[in-house]
Amino acid sequence: MNSLKMVIVIHQSAHTQNALHYNEKRVEEGVATYFDSRNTLSVNPFMYDEKHRLKNLLDIEKVNNRVKKKCLHISFNPSAEDYQKLGDKTIRFEIRNMMEHLGYGNQPYFVYKHQDLERVHFHVVSTRIDRETGRKIKDNYEKEKLQRFVKSLEEKYQLTQKNNKEEPVFRFSPRSRNIKQNLENLFKHLNSLEEITSKEMYNEALKLFNVEIKKSGRGHIVLVTDGEGNPIRYPIRLSNFKERPEFYQTQKEQSENIKQDLKEYHNQKNQDAVLGYSLIRNLVKLIPRDYSKKRNQKLRIKRRKRGKQRRF
Repeated sequence: MNSLKMVIVIHQSAHTQNALHYNEKRVEEGVATYFDSRNTLSVNPFMYDEKHRLKNLLDIEKVNNRVKKKCLHISFNPSAEDYQKLGDKTIRFEIRNMMEHLGYGNQPYFVYKHQDLERVHFHVVSTRIDRETGRKIKDNYEKEKLQRFVKSLEEKYQLTQKNNKEEPVFRFSPRSRNIKQNLENLFKHLNSLEEITSKEMYNEALKLFNVEIKKSGRGHIVLVTDGEGNPIRYPIRLSNFKERPEFYQTQKEQSENIKQDLKEYHNQKNQDAVLGYSLIRNLVKLIPRDYSKKRNQKLRIKRRKRGKQRRF
């Protein structure tokens, strides 16, 4: 992991409240901390509760009801080597530069420092609605802008520029490639988080990446959505995945496990029966033939005596 390059991802979160709550929850669980904020209603918004921080964003968003995807949710992921080289002070400075570069420099936003993975990373939550005009800030060519920004960081600080291993992609679109493999990477990532302790929490985490799991017949299907619950790709059966989400098990898998247990039980029972039969057969072989003949003669005599008694 140490040789992986820096990665910055814009997550397609439709609802600002969900993105903010995800990060606030991580703070409560002790795996994230408040890192930075800009252009907020108070000098230090982290002195107040989650509702106060959310109000900074929702007050701006409520003036524009036409835009559906109002949330801006970015993860800033330096490699372990790059994090050691940059440090918190430089990263805080460069996140501010990044927001300026994308056109959100004057927007209120909150930064959270996460330490629940193998490397330290940062999440930024803001709104796409301009605080001054009430219109959506243009997001054309965001991906290209981020690539240029990462390139400038690599050159400026001489950061790691090579990937020894392909970085997992957690952003899905109608044209995403290797979507099944990337979904498995997402499941593996979430399965490794000890903080997710229930199916409800798992589902909420999936929604941050516009992924949903729904019941279908006797099993489940995995859907990639547009953030509003509308599928943008054909559903994939959960049973087709090698790496499956925790807290989910299809009825087929459950029945197969039961069948396997019953099979092992019956196999053991049959083995015991065979061993018992073999033991009896071997014991019979040890009985002398003369003993068998004498025993049979005694049985015949007893039967005759019983017959005579019945006649009288």
